[in-house]
Amino acid sequence: MDFIQGEDRKQTIFFPDSIDDYIDENSAVRVIDAFVNSLDLSQLEFSRYEPNETGRPPYDPKDMLKLYVYGYMNRIRSSRRLETESKRNLEVIWLLQKLTPDHKTIANFRKDNKKELKNVFRSFSKLCLKLGLYGKELSAVDGSKFKAVNSKERNFTQDKLKDRLERIDEKIEEYMAELENTDQQEGAVEQEKTAAEINGIIKDLQERKETYRQMAEEMEKTGETQISLTDPESRLMPMNGKMDVCYNVQTAVDAKHKLIVDFEVTNNANDMNQLTPMAGKVMETLEVEKIAVTADKGYNSASDIAEAVLMGVEAHVAGADIQICIPAEEGEQAEITSHENGKCVYIKDRNIALCPMGKVLYPQFYKGTKGEAVFCNSAACKECTCRCTKEARAFRYQLVMKETDFSKEYYDDGLVVKQVQIKAQKEIVVQRKSIVEHPFGTIKRSMDAGYCLLKGKAKVTAEFSLIFLAYNIKRVINILGGKELIDYITSTARQA
Repeated sequence: MDFIQGEDRKQTIFFPDSIDDYIDENSAVRVIDAFVNSLDLSQLEFSRYEPNETGRPPYDPKDMLKLYVYGYMNRIRSSRRLETESKRNLEVIWLLQKLTPDHKTIANFRKDNKKELKNVFRSFSKLCLKLGLYGKELSAVDGSKFKAVNSKERNFTQDKLKDRLERIDEKIEEYMAELENTDQQEGAVEQEKTAAEINGIIKDLQERKETYRQMAEEMEKTGETQISLTDPESRLMPMNGKMDVCYNVQTAVDAKHKLIVDFEVTNNANDMNQLTPMAGKVMETLEVEKIAVTADKGYNSASDIAEAVLMGVEAHVAGADIQICIPAEEGEQAEITSHENGKCVYIKDRNIALCPMGKVLYPQFYKGTKGEAVFCNSAACKECTCRCTKEARAFRYQLVMKETDFSKEYYDDGLVVKQVQIKAQKEIVVQRKSIVEHPFGTIKRSMDAGYCLLKGKAKVTAEFSLIFLAYNIKRVINILGGKELIDYITSTARQA
């Protein structure tokens, strides 16, 4: 018995009549083609959605978009690799109808349509909403770090600059001593380095020192804590147990089918104060006035939770068990006699803070080198009936809020306050991992997208628009099937 044998390469065979016969009716490439063809690029704010009247005809932006969505769905993100695939990959040849754009044209499309690509992602989210694939009851919010196009060597913090400057000063002193020794012994013995070579080294060190000094001055002037040279908007942050230069990508995922509702690319090292912005995006996309949102303990900020609650969010943040006071409607006011595990909250629109007993704290002064703002109200605290713990009293007397503008007016006119208990339900919090970690795992491992290819927050946002769009399309195909999804898209397009 022999092995299974293939066909003779020289054997004459009959291929199907058309290339279309090679593409399965449930293929993801047909879904991409139908979805992109259904888009109105003018509504998505594409600037070149119509051909030029004169000159050489450009590529259709829909073809470029199809190519990118296919590439990100199949671990092909590089413009050069996409160019190669357009010449040898049968699915891409079918998708582009044998067009073979060069890598520069492909790359420019992604670079020139940053905001538009985010709009395409939102269009598919709206399609999922029409299909009833979002449960609209519970969403999970989380952030994950993605490596930026910037090495740690080209990222500088204040401590790193100080260390580099000290080391350069030491090196300069060593070479100055060596230069003096060379001058004294010139001609007596053969030296390892000539005086000219040493002077050249010292000059290079002094130039590097001046560069570091200017960077330190810029950081002090702008208030930034670090500078990245390759990608100025990326930041050094903890990632997988070590420090690396990354972006922190926030996602909101619906619990029903683990579909991504919306996302935001940030360069914050932690997830603090990201709950309200992401919850707001979820409510806008899903067109709801109330929704439950769960997150891990990294989002446990009293002010952020209070702002989310005022928006209509039922917040379930891991470890949250606090009492806070928030603005209320007339008639909701109730007598507040005590509190337990109370926290102060900052009310942005009024530029004031509320202590757990509902007392108003006013912005008083900046504290420390970072310009943190301190809120307090000594008169109210003296008359307060609550016997606060030492920790709570410290919050009441000195509530430190970052990014507070003292030039902004504050007011408490007509303020009605109510006290609410924020306690996360364990049965909801425990669902968080299975909801929001699922997309991150798929994207980083199956789709090989655990790192950025582009530089700058705007371009990285465009890249993740394609990544998350590709993930959502794959997910919907698994849920509905490719043929059913294509039928719905084409029927919807006809009705429009």
